[in-house]
Amino acid sequence: MASFSIEGGHPLSGSIIPQGAKNEALEVISAVLLTKEEVRMSNVPEILDVKNLIGLLEGIGVKVTRLDRGEYIFKADDLNEEYLDSRDFVKRCSMLRGSVMLAGPLLARFGHVYFPKPGGDKIGRRRVDTHILGLMNLGAELSYDETRKAYFLQLKDGRPLKGTYMLLDEASVTGTANILMAATLAEGQTTIYNAACEPYIQQLTRLLRSMGAVIDGLGSNLLTVHGVKALHGASHIILPDMIEVGSFIGMAAMNQSAITIRNVSYDNLGIIPQAFRRLGVKLEQRGDDIYVPAQETYQIESFLDGSIMTMADAPWPGLTPDLLSVILVVATQCKGSVLIHQKMFESRLFFVDKLIDMGAQIILCDPHRAVVIGHDHQFRLRANNMLSPDIRAGIALLIAAMSAKGTSVIGNIDQIDRGYENIDQRLNALGASITRV
Repeated sequence: MASFSIEGGHPLSGSIIPQGAKNEALEVISAVLLTKEEVRMSNVPEILDVKNLIGLLEGIGVKVTRLDRGEYIFKADDLNEEYLDSRDFVKRCSMLRGSVMLAGPLLARFGHVYFPKPGGDKIGRRRVDTHILGLMNLGAELSYDETRKAYFLQLKDGRPLKGTYMLLDEASVTGTANILMAATLAEGQTTIYNAACEPYIQQLTRLLRSMGAVIDGLGSNLLTVHGVKALHGASHIILPDMIEVGSFIGMAAMNQSAITIRNVSYDNLGIIPQAFRRLGVKLEQRGDDIYVPAQETYQIESFLDGSIMTMADAPWPGLTPDLLSVILVVATQCKGSVLIHQKMFESRLFFVDKLIDMGAQIILCDPHRAVVIGHDHQFRLRANNMLSPDIRAGIALLIAAMSAKGTSVIGNIDQIDRGYENIDQRLNALGASITRV
């Protein structure tokens, strides 16, 4: 098992460019299954999750051409339908969270698909009800295959998917993506209310439109899809990863360093810059770049009535849950106190025991809430040996180790590699001291 050895306390300087957005990539790459024509993708992050999804598509029969780093052409004109019913396909899907986005396109394309419980981060229950219920609303029938330990969705008697009205039980990003992709090839009109409206969904909508889909409501939680007979090829550029942008802001703040984050697609960052400003981090927008100046201290704001600041995740345009781990780590060295409320996942805050071992003042109230009392950089965290439990906790622990006194070791860094491309090399170019063991 690979690990990082991190010598803390090195100031950072220079500039860095965020990779393509992981969450968007998993959605738009799955959409290539909706057409037999070529789909060209640019700014694809070459991270473990994306590589595994591409490998799964190649197993299905998708022709994949890598033109250059981050540049791919996909052509799904000759798929192996028999492989989709194999145990190997179900097993590979169950090991990859991103495989959940294959269900909608494959159901629309072939009229049947296995839906195993997907793999990925161990951050608590991640139910797939929204996906399955949405596809059933479009006409799929559900059964359970005991031998493959997977759900099976099927359209009976060659009937096509049928457009309908649906009110989603939650604004699930991946659930919305799955239903949206399937609905593009359904007969008639599909209305999706309480749809997720994150930039990832907006980007998927733009790709589907360029492929010939007819979709109204871009950027809102009410999407109307007018089904078409077939989709055609297209080109698509993936947005910069807003989670990486937030992670780099956190690294600069924890190390009291000045860095520039380039080409961030500022208009698609939503509330992220404001969230860090509430921790006292001064950010400057310079065109499409963000400059984070070095600061001696970071003062956490209070609410107008003087009560303790609460930072909680929420559906877009609220704060993404993927950044709460980073915000929590940054707060450990700010001046003041903050309540971190992780509403979505009940196991995502359990990594704080590693930070407490490093000297952070954190009270874990329950699986969803933690109070952080900042050190105001008067006490440096101590080095520690730890394991990365998931992608976002992994990068948060890496940020903590970069600011700590001494040399820390983080194991199970495959979790970090799943979401961050060559992160050690890129951070070392800023002045960090990270060795991959």
